[in-house]
Amino acid sequence: MEKIVIPADLPLPNGIRASYLEGVNGLRLHLLEAGFETPGRPCILLLHGFPELAYSWRKVMPALAAAGYYVVAPDQRGYGRTTGWDGRYDGDLRSFHLLNIVRDALALVAALGVRSLAAVVGHDFGAPVAAYCALSRPDIFRALVLMSAPFGGPPAFPMRNPNGSGAPAADIHAALAALDPPRKHYQWYYSTRAADGDMRHCPQGVHAFLRAYYHMKSADWAENRPFPLRSWTAAELAKLPAYYVMARDRRMAETVAPEMPSPAEVAACQWLTEAELRVYSAAFEATGFQGGLQWYRCATDDRLNDELRLFSGRQIDVPACFIAGAADWGVYQKPGDFEKMQNSACANMLACHLVADAGHWVQQEQSAEVCRLLIEFLKRAGQT
Repeated sequence: MEKIVIPADLPLPNGIRASYLEGVNGLRLHLLEAGFETPGRPCILLLHGFPELAYSWRKVMPALAAAGYYVVAPDQRGYGRTTGWDGRYDGDLRSFHLLNIVRDALALVAALGVRSLAAVVGHDFGAPVAAYCALSRPDIFRALVLMSAPFGGPPAFPMRNPNGSGAPAADIHAALAALDPPRKHYQWYYSTRAADGDMRHCPQGVHAFLRAYYHMKSADWAENRPFPLRSWTAAELAKLPAYYVMARDRRMAETVAPEMPSPAEVAACQWLTEAELRVYSAAFEATGFQGGLQWYRCATDDRLNDELRLFSGRQIDVPACFIAGAADWGVYQKPGDFEKMQNSACANMLACHLVADAGHWVQQEQSAEVCRLLIEFLKRAGQT
């Protein structure tokens, strides 16, 4: 497959280049690369989440390359400059299924001419993609790093009661709607037809929306003081911030707007400058959010989730590590997953770190510490 290196028009650190790969599982894939000058280096694949881009890894790629790795970060299906995906709400939803995103990663590895990776690293929604990469093809993805989203294991098959009947699942959405004030879960809101337009055409504009959204989920927002929740019940989920469990009648842009940082706070934000934020806002102004929202629609569709039961009971065997911000509610948003990840989902969990002074965007907020932890883990995992 042809790789096309393109002129630098992104504010990238020295040593990172942008390129395209044609025909990657039907995509024209835009990717960032570091450490490409020296052939034969061990390769690391970095997978971003929502609403992010390959650009989200700009602060860690140079350090990993300096440590001797070839580092690759694509704009994933539905995002940024990668094309070949169907961005319509009524388009091909199955192409965004988690297992097809894993196929994207496998096709990328093949296109790079790499037999196996030193590690696959996934942040936010990139974390479950990375987890299923390691779960399904440990021969290719030889180590795993999850960031900000714990992996509790693949879904189990329903168990029957001794009398032969299955226990009905509680309707969490009805329970959330019955709270005072009524609430709703953001993942199901993101699955609605209206969500893309609500964000793309919000009154404050995409740039201001993203500034408030990133701020509210970071350690800069003083209200982020997470703790474990006891159960998947409305009363417990209501303890989550409003960007996870929302007011029933509010949209996401409305939810985060009151927390828009002041001009002084914006100017002081060194982990996401205005020029860096413009890379994100320009991308989502151009594509909208529906490509990323399709991932949520797949995740909230029980019919599609049923396919993941193919791996029911299977553990991740490769060396694994978890890194998240100490101020990140994402660690606890699904009660029990943080513990399951360490106790059962990952059979070879070498390290679990909650980084001080970081929220959900840990690899941007505290990039130096994340690089140190990544390199330390790779050495322990024997991937040098």
